[in-house]
Amino acid sequence: MRSSPKTFHVKSFGCQMNVYDGERMAELMAAQGLTAASDADSADLVVLNTCHIREKATEKVYSDIGRVRKAQAADGRKPMIAVAGCVAQAEGEEIVRRAQVDVVVGPQAYHNLPELVARAADGKAALDTDMPVLSKFGSLPRRRKVGPSAFLTVQEGCDKFCTYCVVPYTRGAEVSRPFAAIVDEAKALVDAGAREITLLGQNVNAWSGAEGGLDHLIRALDRIPGLARIRYTTSHPNDMTQGLIDAHRDVESLMPFLHLPVQAGNDRVLKAMNRSHTRDSYLRLIDRIRAARPDIALSGDFIVGFPGETEAEFTDTLSLVDAVGYAQCFSFKYSPRPGTPAADMADQIAPAVMEDRLARLQAALNRHQAAFNAATVGRTCQVLLERPGKLPGQLLGKSPWLQSVIVAGTGAIGELVEVEIASAGPNSLVAAPTIRAAA
Repeated sequence: MRSSPKTFHVKSFGCQMNVYDGERMAELMAAQGLTAASDADSADLVVLNTCHIREKATEKVYSDIGRVRKAQAADGRKPMIAVAGCVAQAEGEEIVRRAQVDVVVGPQAYHNLPELVARAADGKAALDTDMPVLSKFGSLPRRRKVGPSAFLTVQEGCDKFCTYCVVPYTRGAEVSRPFAAIVDEAKALVDAGAREITLLGQNVNAWSGAEGGLDHLIRALDRIPGLARIRYTTSHPNDMTQGLIDAHRDVESLMPFLHLPVQAGNDRVLKAMNRSHTRDSYLRLIDRIRAARPDIALSGDFIVGFPGETEAEFTDTLSLVDAVGYAQCFSFKYSPRPGTPAADMADQIAPAVMEDRLARLQAALNRHQAAFNAATVGRTCQVLLERPGKLPGQLLGKSPWLQSVIVAGTGAIGELVEVEIASAGPNSLVAAPTIRAAA
């Protein structure tokens, strides 16, 4: 038997949903009377909220466990370690056996974290990788204080079964949170200080309820007093309905930014990935979206070196990048995930070839991002101030197109200000010194 922890630290890896889950786990522990520690090295309880998307994710978990133990052992301390998230879901019993951690909890069961910690303090096994449908949300504490921009999970899981992806196995089938629960949490976030809410889901635009689809939910959230901005991520092209496209045209608070992953620009590769859309259907969808909202900024995801990808097929991806002109993107080398169909496919691509293709793809993406940022210079727009900048007198915020903006002048965190963009770098914009509060 060991003493119950008094302090905790949550370290999250991976996607925005993991960030959201990490915040909620922190709120759970705070509700139990624990105090947040500034870093893992000084906490009695360390929660590693893991991501299983990239290669060697499991080995990274063991490395992090070892680092935390070594750092605290130097002071004669032994922290309680909990492994949460998708690696915990995929390899829970193996983590307990190999690393002898105190708690292992999956992403659908983390609402049980306080109970698991108490069980571990009593010297009992604390493993929970059950996947109950949405019951965790009703067990989480009410949001009390958040920043100007907050995440809100509305949908979880995935039914698409892309051949390279572990998400359907670690997050489960697609489920949508109830409309009323989402609206209530959104109101609580606004009451706690949020001016902007980003709706999250593995396939967020697959959200549906008795009231309608994601467009109906967005229109309802638009009516919440004090909520100035709405965003959502991550979307699937096949779930991009006309109603949602129309919402981009009609709803002023819905920001002109859309993350719409395509993954590749060649139809044979897309079919092998089981993406269920084609290059042409994706480009036609982009045309419809831009017709509804001409100033929209587009983002995407790309995988290079998928098994069997030829040089000519990779060139099709480069030409799609040029056809769309993305404002920003995420790009990765293919990494085989155990248990996925692609991991057993023939013609795995050599690492050196993938490195070369990724460098060429990122050069093209960076060129388009720089061009998009440069086109913003001279434009007047609203910026939501989110945190202090690196230099005295600076504040950092986000433009409607999700660009980081450095603002010099008066203003307060959480305020929407109207600025003129004076200059642009590859990753951020600089606003003219004079600002004024937005109407």
